[in-house]
Amino acid sequence: MSAASRTLPESRYGASSDERADRRLKVIGAVLGVLLLGIVGWFGYDYISGKNAFSGELIASKVVSADEVEVRLDIRKDAGTAGVCTVRALAESGAEVGRKDFAFEQRAEQVTKVFSLRTTEKATAAELVGCHQR
Repeated sequence: MSAASRTLPESRYGASSDERADRRLKVIGAVLGVLLLGIVGWFGYDYISGKNAFSGELIASKVVSADEVEVRLDIRKDAGTAGVCTVRALAESGAEVGRKDFAFEQRAEQVTKVFSLRTTEKATAAELVGCHQR
């Protein structure tokens, strides 16, 4: 007596739903993988290309009087690049009591300058909000 085959003939009934689902998941995974690689590549290129070639750092701040703060900024940039840095003064409560934009148009790659920032009341700290190219 011969044993009857318990598996179904593959060509007769088509692919099972599990195989179709597996293929769909593989395609979706491949598309998402390519998108992730593209995004990582884009951010890497943006970082390396140096579009943000203007950066600043607040070196020191000193309260001169009840309505004035002195800030020392160190700027690194390309020699031909001009930009603006925004600094704000904070009161003891954390409220902003002064804000000013400082322009940098020098042809040097590194610039360190001391600026005076007027305030509406006594400030206890100064903070560099950000810098950007013009």
